[in-house]
Formats: sequence, C-alpha cells, structure tokens
Amino acid sequence: MSLKLNGPVVLAGAGKMGAALLEGWLERGLDPANIIIQEPNLSGSALDLANRHGIRAAASLAPLDKAPAVIVVAVKPQVMDDVFPGLAKVSGPETVVISIAAGKTLQSFERHLQPGTAVIRAMPNTPAAIGRGITGAVGNAHVSATQKAAAESLLGAVGEVVWVDDESLIDAVTAVSGSGPAYVFLLVEALAAAGVSAGLDEATAKQLARATVSGSGELLNQSQTDPETLRRNVTSPGGTTAAALAVLMREGSGLKELMTEAVLAAQNRGRELGR
Repeated sequence: MSLKLNGPVVLAGAGKMGAALLEGWLERGLDPANIIIQEPNLSGSALDLANRHGIRAAASLAPLDKAPAVIVVAVKPQVMDDVFPGLAKVSGPETVVISIAAGKTLQSFERHLQPGTAVIRAMPNTPAAIGRGITGAVGNAHVSATQKAAAESLLGAVGEVVWVDDESLIDAVTAVSGSGPAYVFLLVEALAAAGVSAGLDEATAKQLARATVSGSGELLNQSQTDPETLRRNVTSPGGTTAAALAVLMREGSGLKELMTEAVLAAQNRGRELGR
C-alpha cells in the first residue's frame, strides 16, 4: 500500500536518521514530488536519494504553495532553536510537527510555533537504518487522530511505533530502545573479549560473538516464544549454560541489576538534557 498524505512532507535534517526515514518513505511509495528536504549540507545517502528521485532540497525553505501535512525535524538538538523559526513560517493549521531530538520537550518545540500547533516528540533508534527500528512517540493535546495516523505511517516506515500518553516516559523509552542498540553492541564486545580470555584467537571470538548475538536476536524476532522460555530452552540443568547464568543472574550484582542501573542512568541524563 502506498504511503499517501494530505499535503507535502518536509524533512528538516537529512543526516543518518533523516536519510533512513527518507529511504523508508520512498520504499513505502511516498511520492517524491511531495517531499521537501531542508538541509544546508546534503550529502551521503540522502543526497543520492534526492538526486535519483528528483526530490526538492534546499538549505532553507522558500514559501510553499501548500502548507505541509507533516514536518519532520531530524536535526541535532543543539541547532533545533535555529531551525524551528523557519519551519514555523511554512507550517499551517493542519500541519503536524514531529521532532526526533533527544532531550527536547514538547514545550520547547511549541514555543517556536503558532499556538495550537500539533506537535509529536519521537525517539527512533539506529536499526531504523535497515527498517528494523522501533520508535517511541508522544503527542501534545492538539494532535488529531488523523495527524497521529499520518505520523505513525511515516515513523512506521522504518520499524515499529509505540505511543505513550505521558511525555515523561519518553526518557524511559530513550533509555531502553533509543540507547539500547549500544548496550547490545557492548554485549558483543564483552562476549568476544571473554572468548579471548578463554583461549580463542581474537578473530574467531569476534565472529562467534557477533553471529551469536545477531542470530539470537533474529530467532527472538521470528519466534512467538517469550525471552525467558527461549533462555530456559538453551539451559540444561547442571550444564555449561547454567554455570554461566549463575554468574550473570547472581543475586544483587547480576545482569538484571546492572542493566536497571544503566537504564535509570540514561533516563536521568535525558531528564537533565530536557531542563
């Protein structure tokens, strides 16, 4: 089914995440003629997509014939305040503004826009680059059902979408899924290093760790079985896996406690950035 919206889509910022979104939209059949990119330094995959599909791109937005249905703001948080005033000039009463800037609140976006503007704060993660991301999102009180559906169709082009009702939960979303890929990559690093400690050469340890984590993730993705059951299925009583899990699940200092501490640290940092 083609992705269709009632008006143009403006993508402000076409870095890695912006380019991933753009590619997802095109794959879902969004008309390139309805996409406008605002990016002073267009390069890489976004430039290639724009050139191949004839997408309009400019360093700044000129007045548009029709107000955008959606404006997606994918710039770095530190330049957000510089970008929003120009976007406000082209938005209309039916425009929904989606921002994926970490730590920036709905209120910080709203102050640049006309009163009553629909705004959505979203947090995708890096697997969006291969269409396997997940995005947490929350909207302000002005977001209509139609606008929410439009936002979900755009964000869903690169993976799953989860909505929360309380904006404060976006910091928890960021801590779990936004930052989560880094935790998984660290697991691969740690597993490979442990393999070397056990006597494997570095190349073999890295190959084993990488394939094990990526393969296990895909098994989990394709299975209807919950993670706990999958874990138990691998664990024979008194076996090698059980010996390892006795360490990882040690009372008070195991992986669960360490991961909880890590996620809460990320959540608290998100709150600090939003002040």
